[in-house]
Amino acid sequence: MDVGRSEEHLGPEPVDSQGIRQRPLPLDGITVLDFSQFLAGPVAALRLGDLGARVIKVERPIVGDIGRQLAFADLVRDGDTFSFHAMNRNKESLAADLKVEDDLALVRSLIATADVVIENFRPGVMERLGLDYDSVRAINPGIVYGSISGYGSDGPWATKPGQDLLAQSVSGLPWVSGPAGGPPIAVGLSIADLLASCHLALGITALLVRRQHTGIGGLVETSLLEGMLDLQFELLTAFFSEPDFTTRRVGLHGANAYLGAPYGVYPTKDGYLAIAMNPVTKVGEILGLASLADFDDPSSWMDDRDAIAKLLGDHLVRESTAHWLSLLEPADLWCAPVLTLEALAETEQFDALHMMQEITRDSPDEEAAVTLTTTRSPLRVDRAVVTHRAAAPRLGEHSDAIRAEVARRVGFAQS
Repeated sequence: MDVGRSEEHLGPEPVDSQGIRQRPLPLDGITVLDFSQFLAGPVAALRLGDLGARVIKVERPIVGDIGRQLAFADLVRDGDTFSFHAMNRNKESLAADLKVEDDLALVRSLIATADVVIENFRPGVMERLGLDYDSVRAINPGIVYGSISGYGSDGPWATKPGQDLLAQSVSGLPWVSGPAGGPPIAVGLSIADLLASCHLALGITALLVRRQHTGIGGLVETSLLEGMLDLQFELLTAFFSEPDFTTRRVGLHGANAYLGAPYGVYPTKDGYLAIAMNPVTKVGEILGLASLADFDDPSSWMDDRDAIAKLLGDHLVRESTAHWLSLLEPADLWCAPVLTLEALAETEQFDALHMMQEITRDSPDEEAAVTLTTTRSPLRVDRAVVTHRAAAPRLGEHSDAIRAEVARRVGFAQS
């Protein structure tokens, strides 16, 4: 059976010569109400918006999303942090005080015709506002409701603050990442938040597909901790399935505590070289390191990995990264240079991916306009990258338009 796709199967190009998309994005026509703040929830909504959904960000008046002020690298532009600009691009902003009845009524009117609700408050907050799943479903039975918490809705940690570093810390990941004899090392990015955003966006999309087929909406929930545990599925499977399994930490030059040599990162004369899963004897042959021939029993690659790693480390530091790559790559051995972000940005491969896009937030005062270069969706749809020019909204920027839209709809319904 030929599972390949010819050009005929793929159909025409999705963009014209001016770059205008000719096919609708997958979530065109879907409306998302984003009640979430800072990172995991807003990025989940962003992922849906990148795929064509209309995203209305519901924010508190005056202060808005706390992410407007929690600055990444202390970078702020036009009153909002760079991270807020990046994770809330292509959204609308409605300023609404959910403790004021008129504003709450407006939000309920939006819920009545929306497709998706996203929230990431601590358990109990949306219930107190009357915007929990059961209350929202009573307004709109077909709603798809997505919720992210720190540690789930049950258990003694349910009410703890859900923050990325804290979730990383209790998940055990920093111990797995840190070297034997050294301190735990947290991942240097908000990995718990970003994984949770991916899981929630996937769950919401799946429920939208189910609704399309059955008319049934639904509730999808995840948490920062559940995402971190899922990330460690190999480790947890071994831990709970093998009675003799014990946890360990990475050794000399190691990159994974549970993989044998030569898997690791090694210093070279001018940088670092990553070597993945390759036969140790083959690596020794290609690199001219005769002593690795002694490790011809594959079981020794785990048992003696620190000794192997030391031999490799002492050898690789004698020449440049480029020199070793020139030997390893033609032999089809898995390896790569360890690049800085600056070095990656200069590569042809980075250019080929077209991962960056410009977003612009206009202003009547031209000097207050904001243009930033940020990442696009990592997906390509119909053979084309997906980009959006619209930047993150100012707080309440679309409030009047949204209120007028609801008023017209309600008035039409009553007439």
